[in-house]
Amino acid sequence: MALPEVGKAAPVFTLINQDGTKVSLKGFKGERHVLVYFYPKALTPG
Repeated sequence: MALPEVGKAAPVFTLINQDGTKVSLKGFKGERHVLVYFYPKALTPG
C-alpha cells in the first residue's frame, strides 16, 4: 500500500470497533473530518 498523500482521499478500509461492529471509512464520505485512532497495546501482551 502506498503512503497517503496530503489532500488526497484515504483508501477505503473496514475495521472492527470496540463493540465488535464493522465500521467502514466509506460510511463517513462527505464528513469534513474523520479521526482514526490506533492503540497498539490494546489487548496485546506488548
